[in-house]
Amino acid sequence: MAAVSLAGKRVLLVVSGSVAAYKALELARLLGKAGAEVTGLLTAGGARFVTPHALQAITGRPLATDLWSLEEEAERGHIRLARSQDLVVVAPASADRLARMAAGLADDLAGAVLLAWGGPVLVAPAMNPSMWSHPATGANVATLMARGVTFIGPDDGPMAEAESGVGRLSEPPAIFAAIAAILEDPDHGAPDAALEAALDAAIAGITGEAEAPRAATTSDSSFTASAGPPAEAAAHHVPPNTAHASSFSASFSPAAAGNGDAASHAVAGTLPGGLPLSGKRVLVTSGPTHEPLDPVRYIANRSSGKQGHAIAAALAALGAEVVLVSGPVTVPDPAGVDVRRIEAARDMLAACEAALPVDAAVCAAAVADWRPAEAATQKMKKGEDQAAPPLALVPNPDILATLSRHASRPRLVVGFAAETEKVVEHARAKLARKGCDWIVANDVSGDAMGGDANTVHLVTPGGVEDWPRLPKGEVAARLADRIAEALH
Repeated sequence: MAAVSLAGKRVLLVVSGSVAAYKALELARLLGKAGAEVTGLLTAGGARFVTPHALQAITGRPLATDLWSLEEEAERGHIRLARSQDLVVVAPASADRLARMAAGLADDLAGAVLLAWGGPVLVAPAMNPSMWSHPATGANVATLMARGVTFIGPDDGPMAEAESGVGRLSEPPAIFAAIAAILEDPDHGAPDAALEAALDAAIAGITGEAEAPRAATTSDSSFTASAGPPAEAAAHHVPPNTAHASSFSASFSPAAAGNGDAASHAVAGTLPGGLPLSGKRVLVTSGPTHEPLDPVRYIANRSSGKQGHAIAAALAALGAEVVLVSGPVTVPDPAGVDVRRIEAARDMLAACEAALPVDAAVCAAAVADWRPAEAATQKMKKGEDQAAPPLALVPNPDILATLSRHASRPRLVVGFAAETEKVVEHARAKLARKGCDWIVANDVSGDAMGGDANTVHLVTPGGVEDWPRLPKGEVAARLADRIAEALH
């Protein structure tokens, strides 16, 4: 952690009501050690698990707690507090806090600050597994992702009440890494020049007027047109970007700026009432496959399904009709997604072909390359000599290549390449061999499989984009934005 410097970065740490709130103290310590200026904001629920004195002692700064405190409001005020940060982190984020954020409630200091804040937000959920898997929570998460909020976790593990499952707060080092990835991104929070140009062209295409020059951007990266009354400017305000391009800006492209009709269509897809992937149908594969050896044993891999499920959620948040074909995983189903569960590779291929036609396919599943030539109908028993039985393997169907060459081929086919060496070199070869359009390559020699973060390279016929190490939800959001742009 000491190698990462966050000197000069200002982080507002919102601690909500969860038994995992004690981990926020360790997170604050890691941030302070890296040089960040941390301000703690303790909700009423959070204060039941962490004392104000402990959080203030670790951050070394006055604590924010009460929206209705005359002293706090006079000293800095919730608006000034919101506008004096580089990043807002909600860790832990309870189910109640996610619901409040999605609804835009501002009846306490945390809600008011989050509503007034126009920059990047990182959320680390923590709650009982039943609460995390509830459709209401899934809908709230999808809503927040559509607004550009970044998520890390939750993890799968032991919980309070002697339970276990998905809902455990990510560990402080993982949250710290996600924070560093956001704050170290030079483009994070910066206005998108292509987006602004497309917006100007779109407005000109609608009104028939010449494009007006842009006003200087403000410190919070928001922008408005310099001409026209304030109400008109507000109607075309676009939220500032997070680490990835804003979800609602994904339908803009530089090409749209030169075409009035295309630009007008882009604006219709980004303003309230339209999402960039509305009307599009996308197929996503996720997780491992289990290739049976006998009724109790199988061949598999370490894929958790976290990345594929995050991609499905991000695409659904952009308005797509998503069919998720998933192998056996423990992560919860994304909200608003048609999930089709399978076990083996042949079942996955059949489910994918049954989902066609689609506009795009994202093959993120880690499909077993081979399967036993014959699966035993009864459990294989060890002999007296303890010798292992012979195991003959045959190739599994190649789902990515099949979809890339299918009679009902999607307009865009995206594959994944999990590599342990020569990552980009092998991905380029796979792109040519499989016949797909893009390959998302990642190095799985570390903790990528089963972990919460990923470092990927987007390989296309036009070149390679190297993305920084990001939480898997952020990787998903970036990829979903690129898919929306390609399909528009």
